[in-house]
Amino acid sequence: MTTRRFARLLSLFASFALVGGMLTFTSASAVTTWKPRGEQYPNTVVEKDVAIPMSDGVILRGDVVRPADADGKAIAKRLPVIVTITAYNKTALGSAGGLGGTPADYLVKRGYVQLTVDARGTGSSEGIWRAFDARENKDGGEVMTWAHSSKRPWSNGITGMSGPSYMGISQLWAAAANPPGLKAIFPQVPGADVYRDVVASGGQLDVGFIPLWLGLVTATGLIPPSVGASDPQSAMTELLNHLTGAGTFTVPLLVQALGGGEPAYDGDFYKERSVKNVIDKVKVPAFFVSGEYDLFQRGTPLLFENLNKRKIPTKLVIGPWDHLQASGGTGFDKAGYGSLAQVQLRWFDHYLKGKDDARLNSDIANLTYYEQGTGKWARDSKWIGSSLEGAKLKVSGSSATGGAPGGITSGARVDGTSDIYPIPVQGLCTRSANQWTAGIPNLLLASLPCFSDNQYNDKLGAVFSSKPLAKAVTLQGPINARLYTSSIGGDGMLSVAIEDEAPDGTVSRLSGGWQVISHRALDKTKSRYLDNVLIQPFHPFTKAAQKKLAAGEVAPIDVEIFPTRAKILPGHKLRISVQAFDVPHLLPSLPDLLGVLTVMTVHSSAKYPSTINFPSVGALPTVK
Repeated sequence: MTTRRFARLLSLFASFALVGGMLTFTSASAVTTWKPRGEQYPNTVVEKDVAIPMSDGVILRGDVVRPADADGKAIAKRLPVIVTITAYNKTALGSAGGLGGTPADYLVKRGYVQLTVDARGTGSSEGIWRAFDARENKDGGEVMTWAHSSKRPWSNGITGMSGPSYMGISQLWAAAANPPGLKAIFPQVPGADVYRDVVASGGQLDVGFIPLWLGLVTATGLIPPSVGASDPQSAMTELLNHLTGAGTFTVPLLVQALGGGEPAYDGDFYKERSVKNVIDKVKVPAFFVSGEYDLFQRGTPLLFENLNKRKIPTKLVIGPWDHLQASGGTGFDKAGYGSLAQVQLRWFDHYLKGKDDARLNSDIANLTYYEQGTGKWARDSKWIGSSLEGAKLKVSGSSATGGAPGGITSGARVDGTSDIYPIPVQGLCTRSANQWTAGIPNLLLASLPCFSDNQYNDKLGAVFSSKPLAKAVTLQGPINARLYTSSIGGDGMLSVAIEDEAPDGTVSRLSGGWQVISHRALDKTKSRYLDNVLIQPFHPFTKAAQKKLAAGEVAPIDVEIFPTRAKILPGHKLRISVQAFDVPHLLPSLPDLLGVLTVMTVHSSAKYPSTINFPSVGALPTVK
């Protein structure tokens, strides 16, 4: 037994001894005996559009929800304050479905104050919205300092933060400023790296979600501010600012990106807006929620890992959810800890109210995740821990569009080439289409077969598949498809789905990844390796690093497949699908449009050793 293997076993034994067997699968009813406390107050009362001055003179506005007695009179008591900063117009947020998170009344009736603030240039707030620019990010810390102040008659000086998506990202920017009084946060589905997580995964532009999102913020910003009746001059100023933001930021941003300008590449614009660059400054306990099919499937685990490594109290629950489901807490109770609102209560009661909760860390694991393939929930202490091993499987043989698949094996490979044709409907009816439109299709067409069975879409590209497995293969974390590729036109995009094929032929899409060939440059210093196996490539995605293939050139293209946890059971097949498009998710900028309408070829041989690299849970069994 190697020293490394012995160390892994020792670490695993210690984990069982310390936490009573994390790494074991649990049922929803067997995890915790904690019971949520009841309401303290029968009603709530709202003070709307309270002015919150920023250091540059801009006025943000927030709604203050306080507990009230049976007559609707506010309770005259200083209480902990939960803050939510939104770009979706706090007045309209209550009608936004899951995007708004859990209702405020649950916590307020149990002794909290809720402060919901319109971000700069949105809703009833002054200023021009520029989507997490430096000034907006500074606002977060200033809002928390304002809520902490003894000048607020309803605040006891202790604060927390909550909310999903944009509101989750806002929490991290605010926490990075280390404002006084902030004790804990609860970010659902936050992103870490704006460019790689969502804007241009693999180097093409997200045309499914980003225009929808920009349109949502712009449209809700043009709703006449609710402050108009009491302060018409301020309301007019705000509305004009919002119009200015649409004309000077939102529209030009889309035009520049589609035109192949600066926003089409990674750089200072995205660095300013990516919380991964300030996450080291976050020092307060954080409870993360993520989804297997979420927009920020890639980024949220990275944020959790950062705090987890720095031993800051942090939790992460990853469920089988898209963006709207994870934002609204749909099915959260199946993780075994109660509803999302109940867990928020427990979290804030402990860290904001100082309530003793000796079982918090034993009841709720650092990491709780849903395992695709078995439908079970598991508990662990780390996302990429010592129980994982870097593993490789070989891509073997040839695959033809609509024809027989090539192979995936741990044994001897068969030489082969597989042509990938650009068919602009690839991806159209898949789980990816639902994921990258934030889960909206699932609201309308939840029973659509192609959301749960990828076999129909896969006929439009190349497929590589193992033989039925004799033993289960379990993977956890990010995955890298290293595919040696040539291209007639020198460019193109590889869209790769990793899948589980059941004995009846049903194909479950576990996760996906994308990579533009001309953006193949690899930054090894920022890439992630496990046992010297590249599991998460990092590409610069800059204009300077962009380079097309020469005629006849074959190069390794590392395709980052977003992280997941899955077990492919005995009798099932592990497979990948390779295509040239993923619509309506991604499209190239206009200057690159003709470049993607080309035939690519994936090569498999001793000279061109294409592989699938991933963290394997335990030693990888033989895969034929």
